[in-house]
Formats: sequence, structure tokens, C-alpha cells
Amino acid sequence: MNDEYRLRMEAQDLTKEPPTDEPDRQYYFMKKCRGIVKKKSEELGRPLTCSLTSFGCQMNARDSEKLAGILKQSGYVLTEDENADFVIYNTCTVRDNANQRVYGRLGVLNGLKKKNPHMKIALCGCMMQEGAVIDKIRKSYRFVDLIFGTHNIFKFPELLCTMFESDSMIIDIWEDTNQIVEDLPVERKYLFKSGINIMFGCNNFCSYCIVPYVRGRERSRSPKDIIREAERLAKDGVVEVMLLGQNVNSYGRNLEESVSFAELLREVEKIDGLERIRFMTSHPKDLSDGLIEVMKESKKICRHLHLPLQSGSTRILQAMNRRYTKEQYVDLALKIRREIPDMAITTDIIVGFPGETMADVEETIDVVRQVKFENAFTFLYSKRTGTPAAAMENQVPEETAKEGFARLLRVVQDTARERAALLQGQVLPALAEEVNGQDDSLLTGRLSNNTIVHFPGDRSLIGRIVDVRLEECHGFYYTGHTV
Repeated sequence: MNDEYRLRMEAQDLTKEPPTDEPDRQYYFMKKCRGIVKKKSEELGRPLTCSLTSFGCQMNARDSEKLAGILKQSGYVLTEDENADFVIYNTCTVRDNANQRVYGRLGVLNGLKKKNPHMKIALCGCMMQEGAVIDKIRKSYRFVDLIFGTHNIFKFPELLCTMFESDSMIIDIWEDTNQIVEDLPVERKYLFKSGINIMFGCNNFCSYCIVPYVRGRERSRSPKDIIREAERLAKDGVVEVMLLGQNVNSYGRNLEESVSFAELLREVEKIDGLERIRFMTSHPKDLSDGLIEVMKESKKICRHLHLPLQSGSTRILQAMNRRYTKEQYVDLALKIRREIPDMAITTDIIVGFPGETMADVEETIDVVRQVKFENAFTFLYSKRTGTPAAAMENQVPEETAKEGFARLLRVVQDTARERAALLQGQVLPALAEEVNGQDDSLLTGRLSNNTIVHFPGDRSLIGRIVDVRLEECHGFYYTGHTV
């Protein structure tokens, strides 16, 4: 697929004005960037290097693959060393400590840039959509060269050219957009699996969450574009795709011809070459019977559903603006368990939300005991400026929140081990993903239900789905052998 990007870029005529249509306009600037990078490389007598760090969710990881693809086509050599000619942070802002990590690392970059004056630094992603962040960077981190947000990531080649041609900080932040521009270069982390953005933004406005403010309102890609991208990936050797959206269950609602997420899944399943389909994230309030039916009947949809609970207390769920009750969540989860017995259900839970009591935590623990999640990502509530919850009274003291967190975590771990142990002795297909980081005689694979398994195997198996006997359960992962 890289040849396709290269040919599209080389077809651009730099003697003419840039095209107005996207993405051709960006291919024009990519070609222009390539010339600039080549000239600077010749001046230095070596290739220009770029370090790209991604914080946060799968959506950010996918965005970073796009940035990496554009950088590679523009002539940069990607490196993990932050002492590079160009350093980019693709930021997350779900929790305040994510912001603080970026500020801390910027301090380190400032020292590196003083030793390497031609170094360029760029910041993008969700954190950059906050006005207070931009003001702070303008004031305290004036050595940053380029800032852009979540809505105009496709414009990266054009912004790169502007950065090279300017001596001042470039800031290009859009408050919102209806524009979706794909078909730009992508440098995938894995050759055999890939994410596919099916929608952007969120309309749910949970009271603790900053995402709708920084990612914008929901907008869905056309099903034809999604199918075309999935088909191209399959031809390129991808066997597993993950369909990405803040709430995939509401996919298609803003399209002229309404298409449900269940209908989209049926079409993706028809693509030859694709063997596995994953998706995230699902909101419990609108997970339909139609979706359950599609998952139940499918031979390709993975047996893993991430279904965020956040709290088991109906009172707290109302304060969170989650729009379902404890009982509705439990009924839905148990229905999925009945209809698809081998479906693994994972979740997110917040402890310490304003007004939460130990009785509310016990309600959450009760849900965990009833549903028996395969895993739960548990978080202490983090106040996010700009969200309704940050201004709520009855903020929970940290010690109280930590006590509730510890009680919940014990139950989560016990029930997760109980669920994992049910697989002992079974032979199940695993996608071999990489050489094990601790023992290079082992490969690390992933089951359809998202459980990790380590097993002896040759590197040639990476990217293939192989049958593995699950011999020993280690709580949250297995060791085994191929069959």
C-alpha cells in the first residue's frame, strides 16, 4: 500500500498551485515536504529522524499510525530516540495526570533542543483542544514549533510545510468539523492487524468526561469508505481489524441513509481474507438486540465485548449522565452471557465519583459478582476541569476513594481469575502477535476473547492464527503449546 501512497504523491505538480480537494491537497504538501527534508538531510550529511509518541486510547494509536505514514512519505526516518530532529507528542487529556506527563517531558525536550537548535517539536491530539493548555504552552513552552488538534490531523503535511517556512510557533486548532478525510499514508505497527476508524466524536456527554469537548460531536464515515478500506487492508495481508469509535453502537445515525452498526458488521464480515473482527467501544444504553444477534451468528467477530459500567449505583450513574440503571446494565450483560456463552465481557469502572458512598461501591461490587467480568479497568475518579462533575459538591476524599477502590479491586481480580480458569485444557485459536518480551523462545498470542497466551513457536508463525492448548493459567494469561 506504501507504493500507492508514493505514486499518488509523485503525481502532484509542485509548479502549480496546491489542489483544493482533499486528500490530493495533502499529497501535494507531502511532496513539497519531501523536498525540504531531503535538502536538510543533505546539509547535515545524514537522514532526518523523527520520534513519535502516542498517549491514550486506540483512536490516538490509529491517528499516530497516520502521522507516522505521512512522516515516512515525507522522507523522515522513524526512531524511538527522543533526541531526534523532529519530536511529536500525540496527546491524551482524559485525566489530568496525562497532561502533567506531557508538560514534564516537554521540559526534557527543551534541554535537548538547546543542544540541537534545528530540532522541531510538535504537539497534537486531545490535550491541544483545550484553550487553557494552548495558553500555557504559548507562555511557558515557547520552544514548541507546531500545535494542532484532533479535527485537522489530516492537514499534517500542510502544517509541516508551514512549520518549515516559519520561525514562529504555528497553532492550528479547529473547534469542530464535519469533515472526514482518509486515504492518507498509514504506517501500521503490525502488518497483520489494523484499526479502522468508523466514526469520530461523541454525543453522550458523561458528566466526568472531556472527550465530547475535545473530539467533537459524532460523525460517521460512509459504509462504502469503511468497506473499501477493510478490503484494501485484507489484500495487504491484514487478518484482523478493529473498528474504532467512541461509541460504535451509535454508528450511522448522522448519515443520510441510516446504517446501523450491526448492518455494517455484516458487510465487513463478507470480506475475503479477514479472519477476525473486533470493535470498541460500546455504550450499554444502546447496545441492540440486532447487534447481539450479529455477534452470536458471526464466525469472524471476536468473542470479546468491552462494555463500560463506570458504576453499579443507579444514583451515581444518573449523576454521571450514563442513561441506564444498574438493573438495565446487569440484565443486558446477563442476556449477552446467555446468548453467547463464550463471550468475554470487560469493563471500565470509576471509584470516587462526587457523592459516592461505600454503599454505592458495594452496589458496584454486586454487579461485578453478578456479571463476572473477564477483566475490569478500574480508575480512581480524576477531576477534569471543564466537565460538569468537576464543579459538583461532595467531592470524595482521596483516602475514602482509595479504600473503596481496594475493596472493588479484590473482587474484580477474584472473579477475573475464576473466568480465566474456565479455559484450562481447551484448544483454542490464537493470533501469534510477537516474540515474547521476556523469553525469545516463546511467542505471544491473543485468543478471540482477548486472553493472552505464551507458547513456544518460530517467528514465521507471527501474523498467523494457530491452535494452542491452554495448559497453565497464570491468573490473567496462559502458557501453552501449539497443537
